[in-house]
Amino acid sequence: MAGISIRIHEGSGPTVIYLPGLHGDWGLIGAFRRALGPRVRFVEFAYAKDEVTLEALAEAVHAELTKAGVTSGWLLAQSFGSQVGWALIERGFRADGVVLAGGFVKHPWPWGALFFRAVLSSPSWLIGPAYRGYTAVCNALARRGPEEARELMAFAENRGPAEWRATAWRLVLIARADPRGAARAFRSPVHYLGGRLDPLVPWPMVTGWLARECPGYKGRTIFPAADHNVLGSAPRESAARVLAWLGA
Repeated sequence: MAGISIRIHEGSGPTVIYLPGLHGDWGLIGAFRRALGPRVRFVEFAYAKDEVTLEALAEAVHAELTKAGVTSGWLLAQSFGSQVGWALIERGFRADGVVLAGGFVKHPWPWGALFFRAVLSSPSWLIGPAYRGYTAVCNALARRGPEEARELMAFAENRGPAEWRATAWRLVLIARADPRGAARAFRSPVHYLGGRLDPLVPWPMVTGWLARECPGYKGRTIFPAADHNVLGSAPRESAARVLAWLGA
């Protein structure tokens, strides 16, 4: 698939494959990746902006992993990335385990995804400033260092019409997807990482379903001061927990 990108940061430990959320790229993962350090081999993706099926997107990710010689690893599936991750597992990728970072199986509120899609249909002159304001507030609350603040503001400034359209399409994919069969059959470890302040994914419902239905589910960690983007709002805490889960 044209437009999909892969980037690999070599390290001495397990392979971690980062599947980004609705934003679709590695623009929000820098602080978390640096907190992991060289203790893992970190593979990250930027999705194409085409309106393709979830299966086609997973196939493209699988093809890039195969081309790079990555045949197994832990899936770090952020929000929408969880849907890519389950589709990747359904395609036969050998996942050593899954970390759902604000992720889910079938979203408990698919109508909510369609509601947010309608919000994203607002003019870009309205959405862009709102997103930049949110980013500025996050920076202030988290007391981020200069490098992290620069990365986040650059990310916000680079959200153009193509990015908003791609985000809206991914919300449609969330509403349509139902990977419960893949989760019920998955026996390798599954961990949930989230922020308490999450209006997008009702994590008590997600983790309750996992506890009942997913044989590999090992439990959850919820950081009280973090939000839906837990890898960005609590990068050091999240990295420490992921490294512990991986034994790295």
